Amino acid sequence: MTLGITSFHAPKRTLMGPGPSDVSDRVLKAMARPTLGHLDPLFVGMMDEIKQLLQYAFQTQNELTFAVSAPGSAGMECCFVNLVEPGDVIIVCQNGVFGGRMRENVERCGGTAVMVQDDWGCAVDPSKLEHALNAHPEAVLVAFVHAETSTGVQSDAKTLVSLAHAHDCLTIVDTVTSLVGTPLYVDDWGIDAIYSGSQKCLSAPPGLSPVSFNQRAADKIRNRKTKIQSWFLDLNLVMGYWAGDGKRAYHHTAPVNSLYGLHESLVMVQEEGLEAAWTRHRDNHLALQKGLENMGIHFVVDQQYRLPQLNAVAIPNGVDDAAVRHRLLVDFNLEIGSGLGALAGKVWRIGLMGHASHPRNVDYCLDALKAVL
Repeated sequence: MTLGITSFHAPKRTLMGPGPSDVSDRVLKAMARPTLGHLDPLFVGMMDEIKQLLQYAFQTQNELTFAVSAPGSAGMECCFVNLVEPGDVIIVCQNGVFGGRMRENVERCGGTAVMVQDDWGCAVDPSKLEHALNAHPEAVLVAFVHAETSTGVQSDAKTLVSLAHAHDCLTIVDTVTSLVGTPLYVDDWGIDAIYSGSQKCLSAPPGLSPVSFNQRAADKIRNRKTKIQSWFLDLNLVMGYWAGDGKRAYHHTAPVNSLYGLHESLVMVQEEGLEAAWTRHRDNHLALQKGLENMGIHFVVDQQYRLPQLNAVAIPNGVDDAAVRHRLLVDFNLEIGSGLGALAGKVWRIGLMGHASHPRNVDYCLDALKAVL
């Protein structure tokens, strides 16, 4: 008996939700190139180039910079399982969904999470973090989200890291949505451990998580008192595969063609230039903002904290959230995102990330919303 299932052919959609973002034909073509063995010398050379390109994107010289062979959530877990030991006190700043996931990671590693809470739609308040640091001198690490995907808010990473270091704490920073979309300076800001995702402003397919660890973080990992609970994410093992001297110790079979795509997307970032990419995201955000406000649709985040690549706007009174998003998808092949958690049913999240951050997409989204509303 046969099932009668035939090949899957995805429609061409315009992805303007919270991720994944549109993937360019150039990246898709790169992924279609012949698969090499994951220890092939040519593939090893490409891995070295990915490290260099990620160092550029993160603005760091950290040797411990690579792409975890799994999505951004695994990048998050990689940071926590390597840096948190049982009994550690960790200060976690939460102003949306993903700060809560940080807490989950701390607790699953056997640590104690001290929560610094801010309202959804607001940035992390540095004074609240300072209060928590003063109240918990035993804390060893501070974790926060730079760009909170659930709310469209960007917090002041430089200030938060500085406060943590003043109290001799390491930092873990979530930049899943901010990398390449807004200014980020890992070395200048002193970020100790950082993770991101391939599917947001990098505009590569989902499934890879760029990470970077500085020397302070590496020393903490080497001097742990307990064994790292995850074999797959143990940096002592993984970096034997991502070593920079051309030699590779077998660890896992890397997602070869996905890494082709990430490499191509990073080459495109290099060609455009980081500053130009940041400006492009900002300019398209301002154009979308003007068009939405002309339609009577307003942002839920204060101007100074808005993410240009992820726009959280209030759903107009009397409008059916799910019905509008369904019409956009069916009639216009356009995807925008719904709200999460405390903002579910209250906001739309409109992404302008990476390849999708383009004036034609701004105009298309505004015209489609006008038609549906």
